[in-house]
Formats: sequence, C-alpha cells, structure tokens
Amino acid sequence: MEWSYAVSGLLGGFLVGVTGVGGGSLMTPLLVMVFGISPSTAVGTDLLYAAATKASGVWVHSRKNNVDWKAVRLLILGSAPATLLTLGLLRAFRSVNPHPYEPFIRYGLGIALVATAIALLCGLRGRRCTLQRDDAGPHPRGLTIALGALIGVLVTLSSVGAGAVGTAVLIALYPKMPISRIVGTDIAHAVPLTLLAGLGHLSLGHVNTDLLINLLLGSIPGIWLGSHLNAHIPEKLSRPLLATLLLLIAARLFF
Repeated sequence: MEWSYAVSGLLGGFLVGVTGVGGGSLMTPLLVMVFGISPSTAVGTDLLYAAATKASGVWVHSRKNNVDWKAVRLLILGSAPATLLTLGLLRAFRSVNPHPYEPFIRYGLGIALVATAIALLCGLRGRRCTLQRDDAGPHPRGLTIALGALIGVLVTLSSVGAGAVGTAVLIALYPKMPISRIVGTDIAHAVPLTLLAGLGHLSLGHVNTDLLINLLLGSIPGIWLGSHLNAHIPEKLSRPLLATLLLLIAARLFF
C-alpha cells in the first residue's frame, strides 16, 4: 500500500506543476474516497504535506522579489485567528465524542472543492473578477483580513483552498499586481497557514507520519515533471478539466 501512497504524491505533485493548484484539492479526496483514510487524518496529513512542498517556493519567490509581504501579513491577520478558532471548535467537539466532526470535515472539503473549481474558472477570465476599484488603495486592509479568515477556515477544515482560492482572492483584491507576485504572495501565505493548521491537526492525532513521508517522496519528482510539461499543456484546457473533476468529486462527497 505504501507504494500507492507515493504514486498519489507523484500525481499530486504533477498536477501542482502543471496547473499551479495545490495538490490538496485532489490529494485529500483521493485519500478519503480511494484509500479509505478518515477525513480528519487525510486533512491533517495533507496540510503538513502542503507546508513542506511549498516551503522552498517561498525562498525562490522572495529572492525574485515576487512576494508582497504587507499583503501576506494582512492575510495572516485573518487566517491565523480563524485557523486557531476552527481547531478549537474541532477539539471541543472531540471532547464530547471522538468522531463527531468527521461529517463537518467531509462537507467542508466538498465546499472547498466547489470554491476551488469556481476560482479556477474565474482565473481564466483574467482580472474581470475584481473586488477592488481602480482608484482604491493598494492594500484594502479590512477586506484582505476578512477573506484571509475565510481561507483559514476552509483550509483548516479541508486542507483545500490555500492555492486556487488564495490566488483568486489576491487577483480580486489586487488586480494591478503582476501574476508572478500574486503566485509568490499566495505561496508565502500558504506555508505558515498550512503549517499552523497541520500542527493543530497533529495535536489532535490527525496526522499519519508514514503516509506523509510517502506522499513527499512521490511529490518531488511529480512537481519536477509537471513543471517541465507546463508549457506544453494549454491552461485553457487543463484548468476547466480540473475544475470539472473537482465538481464531480464534491458531488460525490455531498451525496
């Protein structure tokens, strides 16, 4: 079974390289629906997997000046408290019953997949999906913090959303920001967010370390391969197909 986890990591890494979307949107449902991993363990393990795989990206983007650290701080001001609050609620539920929150995580995963699919399709429309007026300030503080909090809840419950949803939020809030800076800023926010949420799930006993290691072993060559094939696969083809797949998976989780 361990080799199949490594293959799953390979698939997740490949999709990250090709589409730029976090592997969690497919990795977590795969672990739940194919391998029969409990939703809470799948989410907790995938959060630490995401933090590890994206950590090197922060260093690379920072060296290229592709990170808006002020936007990152504003997002964290919203996502960190929301993550801690969500973890606290999960811990409170566990004190009453060991597994009462599995349905919450399952439905949270479904909602996050729908949001990710919408974000993928919205991203194809360029910068018409914006929340900031052209004459607005460069850093809308309140809205950035609020949407950071929303991302924090989605990611903590499902491990999904730090990639496509985070990118869509940044495009909507900062339509004049270059796409390379959007990506770098999103990754810089995703690493501390997924690490915080992952450590919280670890404290709840929701992380399978053997599974985590095998996923990481597969993801490294997967990301390398996907990144090299990225230029040969049109985004207008790959993203709608991925969005459709995510919607089908979400429907399966709901029904």
